[in-house]
Amino acid sequence: MPHPMLTFSMPHMAAPSFLEVDRCGFFRLPLPLSDRSFPLRFHSQPSLCFLLPSRRIRLIPSSRLRPYRLSAAFVPSKSGSEHDDSVEAVEAAVVSPKGKNSSQMTKRVTFGLGIGLGAGGVVLAGGWMFTAGVAVAAFLGGREYFELVRSRGIAAGMTPPPRYVSRVCSVIYALMPVLTLYFGNIDVSATSFAFIVATALVLQRGNPRFAQLSSAVFGLFYCGYLPSFWVKLRCEVGHGWPVVLGGQAHWTVGLVATLISISSIIAADTFAFLGGRAFGRTPLTSISPKKTFEGALAGLIGCTMTAVLLSQILCWPTTTLSAACFGVLNFVGSLFGDLIESMIKRDAGVKDSGSLIPGHGGILDRLDSYVFTGALCYSFVKIGLPLFGV
Repeated sequence: MPHPMLTFSMPHMAAPSFLEVDRCGFFRLPLPLSDRSFPLRFHSQPSLCFLLPSRRIRLIPSSRLRPYRLSAAFVPSKSGSEHDDSVEAVEAAVVSPKGKNSSQMTKRVTFGLGIGLGAGGVVLAGGWMFTAGVAVAAFLGGREYFELVRSRGIAAGMTPPPRYVSRVCSVIYALMPVLTLYFGNIDVSATSFAFIVATALVLQRGNPRFAQLSSAVFGLFYCGYLPSFWVKLRCEVGHGWPVVLGGQAHWTVGLVATLISISSIIAADTFAFLGGRAFGRTPLTSISPKKTFEGALAGLIGCTMTAVLLSQILCWPTTTLSAACFGVLNFVGSLFGDLIESMIKRDAGVKDSGSLIPGHGGILDRLDSYVFTGALCYSFVKIGLPLFGV
């Protein structure tokens, strides 16, 4: 299948120096004043509409791609005056026809249901099975994180860690949940691994850079330390042989809190998507332009309602107010995690953190809402509820 082609009609305009497609990378283009067509990578993404201050720019699809809608963002050159229409970069979006969108949605739903059922079984099993699932997610998330760090958008302003350091770090991130289950705490392993990573970077050949240390240590916090709190939340109260392997189920506070938290996050994402699509008008933040205040409000309502409803079914927390607070905390953690990952991807210049999960992107795209939520929920259960006598 031939690559999509994007035709520019830009009379009397200076040539841009780059073409950026779906924030997937930069391509140097000799773009003359006459109409030209250029091959593009295909990605499904909602169309955008941007205009220069003093000129309307039209994007015309080529004859072979009339079902596709094309649009672009034109960034004025930094060196030009305020009346200059010269262009420095172009951000283009390609939208597939309805049939293609339908197949993408089918794939997304199918893999989403499969992941949901598998994750639910792992959560119910608890113990080593749950810890192994968190460790695998931490390892894959660490690999995607360092690929983002090496991307052209971030690496242009810093020196990424060497590849052998990033591989070692990914293994360390996977070990942290395991050690958390074994030792019962996370502080010693986190500080020890931070020292190991810092030592490896300082002793490397060449000139060690602070940017390498900061990116590696943040990865330790983001991909290893924070996910380990899910192990503390789920597995800290009692250990037992997994129920799926013939053992007795342990309906502990940790299990109930984990189930309510995960269900609330799913509800928050679903309500935010539907609410933003139906009523979204006010942008929430420049970090993620697609997020709206109306969508966030719908997500908050859905998350809180789900937490309160499940608390009545599972008899925890014991009061409606504490269940509502738990729901709000889950929403704040999920939204913050989503925005942090969006900020990383935006600096990296990519749309998705990876392509591991068809229809969903990378592991970080799927689990970004859960990164900070585990630590917040654990603190709520161990500190917040006892503090108020609940």
